[in-house]
Amino acid sequence: MTSTAPTRPATRPTGSAALPPGPRLPVAVQTLLFGSFRQFLLPLARRRYGDVVRLRIYPERDVVSLSDPEHIKAVFTGPATTFHAGEGNAILKPLMGEHSVLLTDEDEHMRARKLLMPAFNGSALRGYREMVTELTVAEVQRWPHDRVFRSHGRMQALTLEVILRVVFGVADGPRLDRLRVLLGRLLDISPLDIFGWHNANLQKFGPWKRNAQRQREIDELIYAEIADRRRADDLDTRGDVLSRLLTVPGDDPLSDAELRDQLITLLLAGHETTATTLAWAFHELARDPAHLRAATEAADSGDEKYLEAVTKEAMRLHPVIHEVARRLTEDVEVGGYLLPAGFTVQPSIALVHADPANHPDPARFRPERFLDGTPPAGTWFPFGGGVRRCLGAGFSLMEANVVLREVLRRFHLSPDRPNREHAKARHITMVPARGARILVTGRN
Repeated sequence: MTSTAPTRPATRPTGSAALPPGPRLPVAVQTLLFGSFRQFLLPLARRRYGDVVRLRIYPERDVVSLSDPEHIKAVFTGPATTFHAGEGNAILKPLMGEHSVLLTDEDEHMRARKLLMPAFNGSALRGYREMVTELTVAEVQRWPHDRVFRSHGRMQALTLEVILRVVFGVADGPRLDRLRVLLGRLLDISPLDIFGWHNANLQKFGPWKRNAQRQREIDELIYAEIADRRRADDLDTRGDVLSRLLTVPGDDPLSDAELRDQLITLLLAGHETTATTLAWAFHELARDPAHLRAATEAADSGDEKYLEAVTKEAMRLHPVIHEVARRLTEDVEVGGYLLPAGFTVQPSIALVHADPANHPDPARFRPERFLDGTPPAGTWFPFGGGVRRCLGAGFSLMEANVVLREVLRRFHLSPDRPNREHAKARHITMVPARGARILVTGRN
């Protein structure tokens, strides 16, 4: 592993080493490979070109993948004015909006983050536990016994229900019923469908047209919910995110467009990754009797440290998001290369998590690695890092702990077949190819 880290802006050197090496395939081909087969492309590229690899991907074009923790640490701890995460997430802008906490930078980002953080602090998390428990119990009571089913789909339904309650405070009524259906369909797309987000011409045809129509209808539903909530006379007694945002003190209230962008961001980002992590956790536990037994004992005894270790190991072994992104606002040195302003650097979660130098025997599911002393700093970062670390990280871990506890207290898990499922690309995430199929039998 190279030890040279990006430390400072610098003047651009001359010579053949000015930019990192990388594949010379056309942009369209690299985009297709990265979008649909990144789990194969990036490890191959690292073996051939090293820890700093240049890719050319639509719509960012010039992207540099990073897999050395020292390089990544310097990106995460570098000045936010140089490493723009909002611009790095530009692929999400058509979906989540220009005001989204994921799409803004510097002062605008800090304003949005400050407004949203109270909904995910320690006291708020304690208040959510009972609600998550109730919804989980209601969900698992509907699970089929002694019949194989896709746990990923059930976890998506559960975590969507949870985030709807967090965001809106209620989950009843035809408007939210329709929103449930549309949000599920909006996310059930391939990486190629994402092209339609950035191309108005594509939105006139086929799946891109249907996706655009769904998005417009979702927006109409959210704006209608905002309008109704603005007329409520009990906002100061409500604890949901929408009501909190509508009662922000000061002379700079959020517009409807700003509210829409933050709400859709929470609805989409606030359930998909946790659902997929839980599906992978069930997938691994079902195929590992020893760790299933240990996790079941932890659920029975209330050992949340072990249950959290299960969640963290599922996130390490099966990262849902494979990389994070920062757009450079000025030239920056990375690993001996000078990257120009306008390039996007992508710290690779997947490559760092799978590196035996960081995690011994990385292909093995072993929650104990998070109990024996946490892995080396900077080698586990499913929630990103630095000032842009996911503000819902604590919520996600709490939710996963509750779900694991309630499921394992009731059921024994079995796989539908011995072989493990592969990961496949689903929009910008990686999910179990067959839905993390399991079979559950009652313990009593």
